[in-house]
Amino acid sequence: MTGKAPDAYRTISEAAEELDLPAHVLRFWESRFSQIKPVKRAGGRRFYRPGDLQLLRGIRTLLYEQGYTIKGAQKYLRDHGVAAVSSLADGVAPAIPEPARLSERYVPELSPVNQDSGLQTTIVRLEAAKAKLDEVLAARSTN
Repeated sequence: MTGKAPDAYRTISEAAEELDLPAHVLRFWESRFSQIKPVKRAGGRRFYRPGDLQLLRGIRTLLYEQGYTIKGAQKYLRDHGVAAVSSLADGVAPAIPEPARLSERYVPELSPVNQDSGLQTTIVRLEAAKAKLDEVLAARSTN
């Protein structure tokens, strides 16, 4: 971390180092999240304010720790606002419920018999596909 005061502005390289992210990721996130607005000086040089860094930490939490996609993080930011996302990095905001996985959502509806027959059907299909591939490979090797 830099030796700057906590309220000092950071260059993109200082911000990237502090957030443990490559600078190109910060530039990409700027293009995807309109709420990220670093101050730009002459020559287009970016300076990140403390609030920008906190928002970036929250977005990083959504994407890297909570498993959100860019689109999902954009929606979360629209629905909950900058303050809520910024507070995620501090652990202040209430926990975000993890989206249910499809397998968890639908597997309980299947009985063990249905699960086994589905697995058997998949195995039969895979074996049939392998047999066809073996035939094609054998035909090619004789030519």
